[in-house]
Amino acid sequence: MNKKILIIVSNANAIGPNNRRTGTFLPEVAHPYAEFENANYHIDFASLTGDTPYLDALSLANDPSNLAFLTGKGWETMQKAVKLSTVDVSKYDAVFVPGGLAPMVDMPENELLKKVIKETYERNAVVGAVCHGPVSLLNVKLSNGSYLVNGKNITSFTDEEERGYAIADVPFLLETALTKQGAKFHAAANWSAHSIADGNLVTGQNPASAKGVAEKMIVILEAAKK
Repeated sequence: MNKKILIIVSNANAIGPNNRRTGTFLPEVAHPYAEFENANYHIDFASLTGDTPYLDALSLANDPSNLAFLTGKGWETMQKAVKLSTVDVSKYDAVFVPGGLAPMVDMPENELLKKVIKETYERNAVVGAVCHGPVSLLNVKLSNGSYLVNGKNITSFTDEEERGYAIADVPFLLETALTKQGAKFHAAANWSAHSIADGNLVTGQNPASAKGVAEKMIVILEAAKK
């Protein structure tokens, strides 16, 4: 039986006091999608509201994986993302949350998303997120009352990267927020490919890290088959 992946995307299309346009950052969904597709996994999309999600960084469409996503089944499927509350997430072997600035708008406090992440993690399915996507891990409390990220080796878009990108737009700095909840945060050079697996939790630092997150998720999922 092929593994099933649920990609959970934001519905936000603007952020900050100047209404900066945003969405899911194209390579952060397209590159993992390509890896999951190559592994012959079943891929579904869900969004928080069930409305059509938005894409950012369409200027990067000349990248082969990005172009394949836009012209193949990927974007077509993502546009039909179902409302997360209608999904039986227990049927999926992994959930993945791509970034872009959009998740910083609607994912920090979403109670259903926090429940989904908690339950997925606690049943030992794989949880993956990249760049600003790890905001989905923020404020997730496990059954023992501790924060999911407490004591975990993780990464995300760093404070230093944010200062050169969207410091005027984001409501808070993600690295700082995750660290305050006990995360053992690991930062690499700005914009370099950097992903970390800690048990069944996989995180990546920035767009260049999205492929690596998917690769690490696949290693864990394939090991579970044996």
